[in-house]
Amino acid sequence: MSSFEESIKSIAEKVKTHSSTMATEEAVKTAVVLPFLRALGYDVFDPYEVIPEFTADAVGKKGEKVDYAIQVDGEIRILIECKPITVNLEKKHLDQLYRYFSVTNAKFAILTNGRTFNFYTDLEAQNKLDAKPFFVFDLSDLNSGIASELKKFEKGTFNVESILATAERLKYTSGIKKTINKLIEDPSEEFVRIVAADVYEGRFTAGAKEMLTGVTRAAFREVIMDAVKSRLTNALADTEQVVQQVDSPQEEPEIVTTEEEIEGYMIVRAICREVVAAKRIAMRDAKSYCAILLDDNNRKPIVRMHFNRATKYISLFDGDAEDRVLVDSLDQIYEFGDRIKAAAQKYG
Repeated sequence: MSSFEESIKSIAEKVKTHSSTMATEEAVKTAVVLPFLRALGYDVFDPYEVIPEFTADAVGKKGEKVDYAIQVDGEIRILIECKPITVNLEKKHLDQLYRYFSVTNAKFAILTNGRTFNFYTDLEAQNKLDAKPFFVFDLSDLNSGIASELKKFEKGTFNVESILATAERLKYTSGIKKTINKLIEDPSEEFVRIVAADVYEGRFTAGAKEMLTGVTRAAFREVIMDAVKSRLTNALADTEQVVQQVDSPQEEPEIVTTEEEIEGYMIVRAICREVVAAKRIAMRDAKSYCAILLDDNNRKPIVRMHFNRATKYISLFDGDAEDRVLVDSLDQIYEFGDRIKAAAQKYG
């Protein structure tokens, strides 16, 4: 576990054991927000980097402030508004962030009550804060995926384009997961009617609705449990058959598009949209590499990502021949932005 993950876990434990003492905004700032910013590498004692009670004359509301503004490379990039831990975060709490976002160079806004963190940007309209967050995490439910997304906001690796490249995917993924979870716990009448249509032929009375809702809820959970059991069984079977498979004919490996490949594609797409329409950038996965193409045409390669190995590298096509270069992280793709754009342009 990295020092960053250890710091976030420590903050989470503090929230679990001392949440009753965080009934005010100031308590949330001191116990959670400042340690969180420190874990991300920001100097909380430098008022030029972490600006408390930030004000901007252009907002037009005298005395209105945002709790914190974070400066990166001399520009306001992140705005933070805090609420007591007892407050349920709602759209109405975005008012100050909404106004400040439009008059500063901020690209991200965070609304938190110390337990839940909502991250916002301007995916819908430029310089206008979205009403819905693109990323939400709860300190009581941390995992490696959340830590990976949070690390993108670290001071040392902060890159606006890199975060925005995956923000849209995160927004829709989190929204759909929330809807699925709600359907599991409380299936809507419309959903129950749809899933029961092929198995229940009677009238949809109040009694039938109650019965089928319970059955749907149970079936939903069983589907998930069956999927988990299947994966565990397959994993155990694979372990037991390792020796046998050495001497037996190998089946064709399944092509699996990984999160890394999707994120790499989004980064290349963000780079190329400066020179070609984003809709022309396509991804086509293969066994040994994942190709990013112009017009989904194999004769128009822009980048090939070779991520299915310990040593990762990408292939560039701005010259007459394929040029393979090592990459230590996805962010390093941005270092080859000019060459990637040149490859996209050379096909016309």
